[in-house]
Amino acid sequence: MIQSETLELLEWPRLCQHLSTFAATKLGAIVARNLPIPENQAASVELLAQTKEVYELESRLHPGLSFEGIQDIGDSIERAALQGILSGEELLAIATTLAGTRNLRRVIDNQENVPVLADLVSQLRTYPELEQEIHRCIDERGQVTDRASQKMGEIRVELRRIRSQITQKLQNIIQAKSGAVQEQLITQRGDRYVIPVKAPQKDAIPGIVHDTSTSGATLYIEPNSIVPMGNQLRQVIRKEQTETEAIRRQLTEQVTAVTPDLERLLVIVTTLDLAVAKARYSLWIGANPPRFINREDNEIITLRNLRHPLLVWQQQHEQGNPVVPVDLLISPQIRVVTITGPNTGGKTVTLKTLGLAAIMAKVGLFVPAREPVEMPWFAQVLADIGDEQSLQQSLSTFSGHIRRISRVLEAIDEGAEGQGSREAVGANGRSPVQPSTVNNYQALVLLDEVGAGTDPAEGSALAIALLKYLANHTQLTMASTHFGELKALKYEDIRFENASVEFDETTLSPTYRLLWGIPGRSNALSIALRLGLKPEVVAEAKTQVGEATDEVNQVIAGLEAQRRNQETKAAQAQNLLRQAERLYKEVSAKATALETREKDLRLSQEIAVQQAISQAKGEIAQVIRSLQKGTPNAQDAQKATTAINQIAEKYQPASPPKPKPGFMPKIGDRVRIPKLGQTAEVITIADADGDLTVRFGIMKMSIPLQDIESLDGQKPEPTIKSKPALAVVAPPPVPAIRTSKNTVDLRGKRVADAEYILDKAISEATGPVWIIHGYGTGKLKQGVHAFLKQHPRVTHYEPAEQTDGGSGVTIAHI
Repeated sequence: MIQSETLELLEWPRLCQHLSTFAATKLGAIVARNLPIPENQAASVELLAQTKEVYELESRLHPGLSFEGIQDIGDSIERAALQGILSGEELLAIATTLAGTRNLRRVIDNQENVPVLADLVSQLRTYPELEQEIHRCIDERGQVTDRASQKMGEIRVELRRIRSQITQKLQNIIQAKSGAVQEQLITQRGDRYVIPVKAPQKDAIPGIVHDTSTSGATLYIEPNSIVPMGNQLRQVIRKEQTETEAIRRQLTEQVTAVTPDLERLLVIVTTLDLAVAKARYSLWIGANPPRFINREDNEIITLRNLRHPLLVWQQQHEQGNPVVPVDLLISPQIRVVTITGPNTGGKTVTLKTLGLAAIMAKVGLFVPAREPVEMPWFAQVLADIGDEQSLQQSLSTFSGHIRRISRVLEAIDEGAEGQGSREAVGANGRSPVQPSTVNNYQALVLLDEVGAGTDPAEGSALAIALLKYLANHTQLTMASTHFGELKALKYEDIRFENASVEFDETTLSPTYRLLWGIPGRSNALSIALRLGLKPEVVAEAKTQVGEATDEVNQVIAGLEAQRRNQETKAAQAQNLLRQAERLYKEVSAKATALETREKDLRLSQEIAVQQAISQAKGEIAQVIRSLQKGTPNAQDAQKATTAINQIAEKYQPASPPKPKPGFMPKIGDRVRIPKLGQTAEVITIADADGDLTVRFGIMKMSIPLQDIESLDGQKPEPTIKSKPALAVVAPPPVPAIRTSKNTVDLRGKRVADAEYILDKAISEATGPVWIIHGYGTGKLKQGVHAFLKQHPRVTHYEPAEQTDGGSGVTIAHI
């Protein structure tokens, strides 16, 4: 009872209605509108696994899983089980459903890394022989075909023969009695063939009158000459109907024989359709998969940038206002969170958003929050939420709240008893727990304006007692309130936490941001003053409130200002951190690229030297062979010597370019010593070992030349013995051919992981790199393009050819 009330209060049916619009089948839409909520965590984990696999599968497939041809055949299966005879249209629907399901299974079987979906469709039996038999006997209009049986073929031949005789006889009558005929056509009344005859000329064509026109000017007469043939036709039509029914009965019996498998097929197809609808809805609202945590293991509830799914729908589908997200980070020891602040500040929306997020995770939907999404699995979500905006707080309002809260407590007690009995026997493979843990029932309780609607003193006392009871018996409670006494519970019990909704006093409007650790102020007096209430009335109200309350409000205001200052500094620090990370990535990328280039250059130089040596040896060998031919004389020796000198000049390494003159300190120069952070004067120039003597203050010291720099930042360049340069032969250009080595598959990766993999691939690349990111939501593709724009080795990038992946693949030129 209270569970269904909670779903109504949270507007869960409205969310299910939105979800049903993403279903592909009629049955899937019906189930989505009445979405069942799992009763154990294992079922929720299974549903989430289905949604995740469909989400990833649809990012790889275009346009996604297809349910074409699949229809709701549940009523037909039920009628067949009750020994009814299915119509041709119903049999045809069963055949197309079997074909559509087989295609769906084939697509899933051809995919990788979808174990849950593969296991689900492995239970399908699609009976291709039954489908073929139905198509053989039933045509596209749902009519029985001539080939359905030999008898049916003979009957249809007889029907066509009799109809041909009748029409030929009637044509002869029309031509012979054209003056009596109203219009030269043959028509039917019932199953009898007639011709339209003018009423005054009815005796010209004797026969049976089957119908009359509205004006009475035309009579539709079956001539006596064709009556025997009409009777014969009627008998054959009756035979056709009997044979048609026999064929449909035979096909229905075949359907009845496999009814359990067809029922299982409908269940599996509906499950797949729901998983697809959940994945597409989750993608549409920008949600992420949740992970169920165990608070007993000191795990934190993490819901950053959590948005209300119905408000997201309103923003995107109905052009509503932008949705302001909230951050919910709740430590494991916290059992009760009290939210305070002014009216219309977003307290109720926060409660509803958390409640919907908990239920969405239970049914296998993603949660509209930033990754990571981590929250407990709640056995029940119980709520008492109502808009307390009436000027009259009557007893009936208070009574209604109390009755609903009583049902909440009863549900908690019943659930705790059931949980205790299950855990005592180690249900679901878990070890037995201590009785103290059993009392901590896995429930989420949401209370709006707890204790309101009665005397403030008594309401506050009742609210405190209720929240303490819930802290002892539930996983988590979140309550909104205006009572100041509830704000102090945090300082008495570590299981309590304060939060508040922010209010901009300058604009007199809420910001809908949720602030943690600081209780909120109602701001009633300041708002009243800014809205034009007489100052003397507000001043009198302040005296009634008391100095203590005013001091508390001033302290809270100071804390809020301090918090805003800290948030500003934290944002600045975050920006600096992001800049530092970006610079670090750029420097690391450049260093890696330089190392790779140096390695490639060294390798190409070695290859060039070996080639040059080999070629020189070959040319010298030719000179030697020419000398060995015949008897060499002095002239031949001179020619050989000249040839060898020419070879030596050809392969002589080019002299290195003279280095540019760098900074070289002289006596009396002022230099900087970065390691010491000092400025010193040179008193002796560098010796053969590269050391020189400097003085700063009264101290003198010998320091290596490389440890100093000029005042304008120049580094000294010590004299280094030049090494012979190697002849560099440019390597042949690498053909732009796609291989497994220059192809990177990033599908299914996060942007951060993709950047790391892509950076490594680009650093090792010697030619173009093919990057497979797929279509999906487009986030991965945008992240890849942003990374390529800033990478120093990438000259440009472009989409691949349509035959090579199209816009799902990007080619980066190095």
